[in-house]
Amino acid sequence: MATASSVTSPQHSSCFSIFRRDPAANRETLLSFGLRSRHNQIRCESLRSSSESRVTRRGEAVVTAAKKRHQSPERCAAEGILIGGGEVEVAREVGTLIPERMKVVMLTACMMCLCNADRVVMSVAVVPLAEKLGWSSSFLGVVQSSFLWGYIFSSVIGGALVDRYGGKRVLAWGVALWSFATLLTPWAAAHSTVALLCVRAFFGLAEGVAMPSMTTLLSRWFPMDERASAVGISMAGFHMGNVVGLLLTPLMLSSIGISGPFILFASLGLLWVSTWASGVTNNPQDSPFITRSELRQIQAGKPVHHPTSSSKPNPSLRLLLSKLPTWAIIFANVTNNWGYFVLLSWMPVYFQTVFNVNLKQAAWFSALPWATMAVSGYFAGSASDFLIRTGHSVTSVRKIMQSIGFMGPGLSLLCLNFAKSPSCAAILMTIALSLSSFSQAGFLLNMQDIAPEYAGFLHGISNCAGTLAAIVSTIGTGYFVQWLGSFQAFLTVTAFLYFATTVFWILFATGERVF
Repeated sequence: MATASSVTSPQHSSCFSIFRRDPAANRETLLSFGLRSRHNQIRCESLRSSSESRVTRRGEAVVTAAKKRHQSPERCAAEGILIGGGEVEVAREVGTLIPERMKVVMLTACMMCLCNADRVVMSVAVVPLAEKLGWSSSFLGVVQSSFLWGYIFSSVIGGALVDRYGGKRVLAWGVALWSFATLLTPWAAAHSTVALLCVRAFFGLAEGVAMPSMTTLLSRWFPMDERASAVGISMAGFHMGNVVGLLLTPLMLSSIGISGPFILFASLGLLWVSTWASGVTNNPQDSPFITRSELRQIQAGKPVHHPTSSSKPNPSLRLLLSKLPTWAIIFANVTNNWGYFVLLSWMPVYFQTVFNVNLKQAAWFSALPWATMAVSGYFAGSASDFLIRTGHSVTSVRKIMQSIGFMGPGLSLLCLNFAKSPSCAAILMTIALSLSSFSQAGFLLNMQDIAPEYAGFLHGISNCAGTLAAIVSTIGTGYFVQWLGSFQAFLTVTAFLYFATTVFWILFATGERVF
């Protein structure tokens, strides 16, 4: 034992002497004793600190560049502006997923398709109902306009609810309720005329939230230079609803009966609600599915941050009506609804009475203009976005699009008075409706321009006036046809209304923020 002890002691003494004399050996020795992990941790902390420092410096550089370019820091970062000879690095998620905002706009387009298809079902089904129940042309106009009685009341309230709660919840309730009303329509028609009018009024009450919900939701999900295209896609769905309703309804009426198309579209509406409730949020930043790069792109394209909730009360009605740009929107909505509902409600009847075509043929002639309108509406939106991206002012773009949207239909309706065949009439109606879709990039978007925080409320006010005009025009067409025996006089009145509103719009509309 003594020998072992005497041998070990010099060895330990030698090791400690080496430890003191050779620092390099000391480092290797410590690492061999398990201190390598601590070394790596120190190195990682150093790298992390260096990275955070670089990010901070780049963030400061982005803010500085944004001030020089008079843009938001988010837009500068999203565009990858050159700062000090180096490009700002923007993280991009790798993948081939469809952008979340495209999913939102496609679901919105499907909703708008159902919205209009549910209206058109009644426009076609009312022809056999009128023959069965012996309705006159004037009372036929009353039945056609009945859904507008509820629509006029829900426009303002619906717009205010959208501003407060967002488009998702309000739209879900609206689609569920109008689908239920659609399901009840054939029962109400079989029960009594009063019941039918009440159900159609309730149907319009639920549908009144669709347009303000659509425009407000898309304004939150899309940057400024994509907004017109998004509205164009949604309104393309709206116009395709006319096509679907006009083509499917006569087939189902002849094969299944009056209840068939109503049950079909009501079921599709309830299916849509179940998909919408789980897949969409009011704002992109609340979505669990959106990528960071897409969110940055959306936020960078918005010059002003819009509050996501009602942090401020809606402005008074007196204040809104004190500005001429508000009246430009109201008059445009009145004229647009006047002409639109005349053609929507009376087109099948027009072809049947003027050219003596049967219901199925009238449906085909009526469907062609709406199909073309869906395509032209998207083209108008894309053209509007292109003009804004290339430096044209929002005001000039809105005036150009709206002028095309009114002057074109006005001239086409004047020419329609001289149509001698259903084919010629269908061509003129196609031109009228195709050009009227340019209004989507005019007054329909202008509400977000002049009152971004109160667009739903403003939309409700203008839509209320437009709905009143639609009621007058729909009923008035029936009385004109009954008194004069033709559609010509009313088409001429509608054409001159288009011309007068165009002049007012050019003089007083603006793309600048007013409220």
